[in-house]
Amino acid sequence: MPIPFQKIAASLQLSENAVRKTIALLEEGATIPFIARYRKEMTGSLDEVQIRDIRDAMELSIELEKRREAILKSLKELDKLSPDLERAVRAAETLAKLEDLYLPYKPKRKTRAMAAREKGLQELANALFQQRNLSPEDLAEKFLDEEKGVLSLDIALAGARDILAEEMMEKAEAREDARQLFARKTQVKSKVSKGKQEAGIKYKDYFDWSESLAQAPSHRVLALFRGENEGVLTLALEGPDNDVLDRLERRFLTGRNACADQVELAIQDGYKRLLQPAMETEMRAEAKKRADEEAIRVFAENVRQLLLAAPLGQKRILSLDPGFRTGCKLVYLDEQGNLIENTTIYPHTGPGQAQEAEQTLRSWVKKYQIEAIAIGNGTAGRESESFVKNLRLDGVSIIMVNESGASIYSASEVAREEFPDKDITVRGAVSIGRRLMDPLAELVKIDPKSIGVGQYQHDVDQKKLQASLDDTVISCVNSVGVELNTASKQILSYISGLGPQLAQNIIDYRQKNGPFLRRSDLKKVPRLGEKAFEQAAAFLRIRKASNPLDASAVHPERYPIVEQMAKDLQCKVADLLQNEALRKQIQISRYVSTEVGIPTLTDIVQELAKPGRDPREQFEAFEFTEGVNSIKDLRVGMKLAGIVTNITNFGAFVDIGVHQDGLVHVSQLADKFVKDPNEVVKVQQKVLVTVTEVDEARKRIALSMKAR
Repeated sequence: MPIPFQKIAASLQLSENAVRKTIALLEEGATIPFIARYRKEMTGSLDEVQIRDIRDAMELSIELEKRREAILKSLKELDKLSPDLERAVRAAETLAKLEDLYLPYKPKRKTRAMAAREKGLQELANALFQQRNLSPEDLAEKFLDEEKGVLSLDIALAGARDILAEEMMEKAEAREDARQLFARKTQVKSKVSKGKQEAGIKYKDYFDWSESLAQAPSHRVLALFRGENEGVLTLALEGPDNDVLDRLERRFLTGRNACADQVELAIQDGYKRLLQPAMETEMRAEAKKRADEEAIRVFAENVRQLLLAAPLGQKRILSLDPGFRTGCKLVYLDEQGNLIENTTIYPHTGPGQAQEAEQTLRSWVKKYQIEAIAIGNGTAGRESESFVKNLRLDGVSIIMVNESGASIYSASEVAREEFPDKDITVRGAVSIGRRLMDPLAELVKIDPKSIGVGQYQHDVDQKKLQASLDDTVISCVNSVGVELNTASKQILSYISGLGPQLAQNIIDYRQKNGPFLRRSDLKKVPRLGEKAFEQAAAFLRIRKASNPLDASAVHPERYPIVEQMAKDLQCKVADLLQNEALRKQIQISRYVSTEVGIPTLTDIVQELAKPGRDPREQFEAFEFTEGVNSIKDLRVGMKLAGIVTNITNFGAFVDIGVHQDGLVHVSQLADKFVKDPNEVVKVQQKVLVTVTEVDEARKRIALSMKAR
């Protein structure tokens, strides 16, 4: 199936050559991270976003062509495919245009127009449409037919109008006129459903609401649709009826006489009965699609920021999953995140058990030389934090960890495989500790929809959401890279070119043969062929490998270039990694070839300076404001430390340590106008906020980040 490279390139404002070569790479099975990082010369250094856009445009083009061919086939089978219609179908550039052209011929349930045609009224409809200065009744008289049920002139004229209404409302040009007007001028209106005022209080803002559908932000559209689905709101779309009718009349009315009056009646009936409902359905679908796309974009960006949150790194950690009556699950994780010991302590159930909990904590800190304590931020989180801080454990960092999704992990098949003999509370504590050590490695085990960012992820197109989240996770995992000898199956499955089966094969090979000593050993893994090796190898690191490049992001296919660089400088490859003075002597232009250009050579030299560097920020400890543990402790005007947990188009949600996130509306994010909250804040960013409003009954907290 031919792909319109020129159209895709023009729509994305990219060179046709770059688009053509990128699509060729994608069709060969290359992944987006691989193309962006290791095929820059072919694509003109396109980034991952641009490559994804090309892939998406290619997929849309393929879908359009499949539908075009299906329509052409159907028209041919129906014996309706005239040369003019075929030209129009082949020239249609959008799915809507294709469907408009097909609509008059599309098999459908019996309509009023079909019934009228069966009564022999098509010729009468044609005569009326000519709008000659004749009497409609005189024209209709010869179509009276008792056997066919045409018993009166009114029945004959009504049937002819039904035919005209359908024919006019199915004209592609008329539908496109209406579509453009509806897209610009439709208003969405909402009312509260009878008796739902109290139950639907969270939708109070929309109990009597009206705005332009085209201008409505995505979060509001999704909120309105959700309110309607829950039966709280009644929605109505009001299209530009008069404007559309005026356009239809100008298109179809050619006379001023009695026959033209019949055509006008057909226009009014056809619009109200056929075109208006179709346009409203289209506008709803289009509004939902736009809202979904924006919500998915925002959600995926939040997930990206959360996945790429700064890791504490390989530390000896105590992880505590807090609780009141049931106690706090305590686990010790070594530097590799392995569970060594677990127990339950009861710091909140009386002085005696609190003293016992203190003794356990102190002895474990000393026994295991603990460097940090991770505490989940759920129920009893702040109280547990206060308890641990009061122990004044020297040299031990105490860090609150967002535990969203930990319960999902602990009950998952992945957790059961890892810890078959531990209950879900212990698994949850392990997840909290590992999330502190390396958020990315732990969070990939959880469905991204369950990790606590986003608002409408369950309302949007789930297939598109999953595809976007898969792209996001794959991008994050490959941008960081993983340690081949310690990586879990879950994180390996996201590596370019692998997937779940090859990831499992790597784990099995590692368990049978011990750690990988060199990247080339990957080729010994069952079913991991040359293509998979090409795609995956550079994103997999082997620390302390005999070849130092195996710990870097330099692709094995480019090792000979680095070796030649070392040879030309009369040193070893390891010397290039350790000696900045030697690296400065490299003249990369000497190594340009037909396959390798300056972009790749620049990446190689940068990688030699910091082999296997982690692109994530350095970890910074964070502490909530002491003494503020619940919404009851809040007062307007308080300045509090907080951490951004979620970003939407209308603002950012901030955890201030009271078990209820506060909202910094977009208008309160800065002392200047802010269009996109992501310009100001990121998920997991530490911020200072001022409390501006507290609604304890509705559990709503309004915050500001303005300096004044």
